[in-house]
Amino acid sequence: MTLPAQDLVETPDPHGAFPRLTREQLEKLSAAGERRPVRPGEVLYAQGEETTDWFVVLSGKVAIQHREGDDTRTVRVHGPGRFLGELGLLEGQPSFFTAVAAEPGEVLVIPVDALKWLVFGDPGLGDLILHAYFVRRALIIGSGDGLRIIGSCYSPDTRRLLEFVARNRLPYRLDDLDQDHGAEELLRRLGVTVDETPVVVLPGARVLRNPGNAELAAAMGLRHVEPPVGVRDLLVVGAGPGGLAAVVYAASEGLATSAFDAVAAGGQAGTTSRIENYLGFPSGISGAELAERSLIQADKFGVRVAVPGEARTLVPKDGLYAVGFDDGTEIVTRTVIIASGARYRRLPLPRLDHLEGTCLYYAATPQEARQCRADPVAVVGGGNSAGQAAVFLAETSPVVHLLVRGGDLGKDMSRYLVDQVHGHPRVRVHLHTEVREVVEDGKAMAAVEVEDNRTHERDRLAARALFVFIGAAPHTDWLSGHIALDDDGFVLTGADVGGFADAGISRAPLPLETSSPGVFAVGDVRHGSVKRVASAVGEGAMAVRLVHEHLAQQL
Repeated sequence: MTLPAQDLVETPDPHGAFPRLTREQLEKLSAAGERRPVRPGEVLYAQGEETTDWFVVLSGKVAIQHREGDDTRTVRVHGPGRFLGELGLLEGQPSFFTAVAAEPGEVLVIPVDALKWLVFGDPGLGDLILHAYFVRRALIIGSGDGLRIIGSCYSPDTRRLLEFVARNRLPYRLDDLDQDHGAEELLRRLGVTVDETPVVVLPGARVLRNPGNAELAAAMGLRHVEPPVGVRDLLVVGAGPGGLAAVVYAASEGLATSAFDAVAAGGQAGTTSRIENYLGFPSGISGAELAERSLIQADKFGVRVAVPGEARTLVPKDGLYAVGFDDGTEIVTRTVIIASGARYRRLPLPRLDHLEGTCLYYAATPQEARQCRADPVAVVGGGNSAGQAAVFLAETSPVVHLLVRGGDLGKDMSRYLVDQVHGHPRVRVHLHTEVREVVEDGKAMAAVEVEDNRTHERDRLAARALFVFIGAAPHTDWLSGHIALDDDGFVLTGADVGGFADAGISRAPLPLETSSPGVFAVGDVRHGSVKRVASAVGEGAMAVRLVHEHLAQQL
């Protein structure tokens, strides 16, 4: 294969996505891999396939190509010293691109498992590779060169799929049957009828007809078969910051650990554009990056978080606990950490379901920002999540209306965020303001009608999207009545429990322990928790220490 001359120009690197490794770094890596000659046209890995090897270009050039239907285009060109792949390589996902040698040359080939240990053994090299991979994933999300979802934005299944891929930070593009003139023609080419939509076109052109979340997760490497460990030492239910911290600490300390999340790793923090008050990150860190780093770290110690996996029951069983999941899986374990978090509260307005996922959102990530670019938007809420969303969206939206029910922005929002919100020229703060109606123009959102809750005067604000951050309700229905909850459904722990229901147990509950011995709760699901990422991470680490204490008492 011979590429046109313009396709052999190396890709520029304005954001650190395509760094060039130093001679010293290449020498260190060479000890873990093998050098291999390549010839023009040789495919190193193909779009839609999972690769177990990592490639560094030593000489020559490698083209990164994307195929869509009968069209193939070159999106990147890498020369000597550059490495291939993106975030999915470290997480066992199929590739979104094909890598093909464009010139005679040589590559260094290293098994991905060996790469992970090299990366974590060398902080400088590890940070370089991880940063590049996070930026590359963001670039793919921005380009739309990922999954292709074809369906109506008014379909509940389309909205379900959109939420799932966005929460799991998978690049995608929506072909809306109600707005995109070419969508039906695309269905005809794929041999799919409208009744079979929504469909997902995977990398490599495999088509899933209205897949469930679990089917899509399995196809994209998010869900795996649980290892036959037998009885676990620890089961972590939920993978927000608290759950992820518990997984990493437990796995690193040798506990036989399994972990599940109903939707996506990261929890509510995973949908946050930038966390600026998390210790150790003076320039801030996005919730998505924090979640991905934690997943890679857990995988390093032998635990992969299963997604989706929604817990349905928790039942004591001969001194152990059996937790049942929505797909019929049952995990028997000595201890449990409940980190199932909370679900987003909806606005108390009728007939909004059809807007969710297309112009009504409960997260502000690059996926949503891409869909709202150049349009005015409204954000509802007065806490940190709302403030972070407003500042983030204002980077691309001409106007961001921040609608706050109370009269003091600083009551529930950190001071640094209050200053950023007030100082941003495109953020307009509306205090004492509540949404009364979402105004639609044909098939799209056009405005929000708001009311001053003191004067009851109404106004109409132009907005093409609405972001809602008004708190959450705890996800505790699955606890089957075996765990004591407060009046609002949050899990009671430690001194709030009072004592164990089983009169045969004389000790008092440990600080994060629930009314069932050996069952702990961390993060937003716990009564009295501090709604901060750092606090949840600390609770997750502390809970693992308490698990050890409980297991030692059982010996």
